[in-house]
Amino acid sequence: MKSVLRLELEEAKVMMEAAKQAAEEVNALETICIVDDGGYVIAMERMNGARITGPEIAMAKAFTASGHKRSTHLFNQPGGPATTTGEAFGIHVMMPGKFAIFVGGFPIVVNGEVVGGVGVSGGNGEQDTAVGTAALKALQTKLGSGYDVMTQADIKK
Repeated sequence: MKSVLRLELEEAKVMMEAAKQAAEEVNALETICIVDDGGYVIAMERMNGARITGPEIAMAKAFTASGHKRSTHLFNQPGGPATTTGEAFGIHVMMPGKFAIFVGGFPIVVNGEVVGGVGVSGGNGEQDTAVGTAALKALQTKLGSGYDVMTQADIKK
């Protein structure tokens, strides 16, 4: 048996508020989605004026990051697994509409365990990254020093 950490609505709300604040700071109209370790939505918000495509894209980014335990942009970096020469080329075709291989999805890793994912859609890559990492940093602040939350953009577990 193994004890596991569970991401809950209380933590997701803190992450969401930090993400929205960061989106305002970088002047981006974003949709933010936070999922649990199974890829199921805990919280999602589309900022006023954000694209109508944002919810589906943010959800796919969060699902991918949680399920594959890596930041979504790592799939397409030179030599990445989803590039034409990578071992996972075409992986996004296996789960149409659910698997995102571009910037904006980050696994939520606490004490070395993936407990969920955050997906951000609406800005450019730099803006989406700033918003996603702000959410992760807010979780670290909420949980305190008794927990270790990975807060950098490039996460691979």
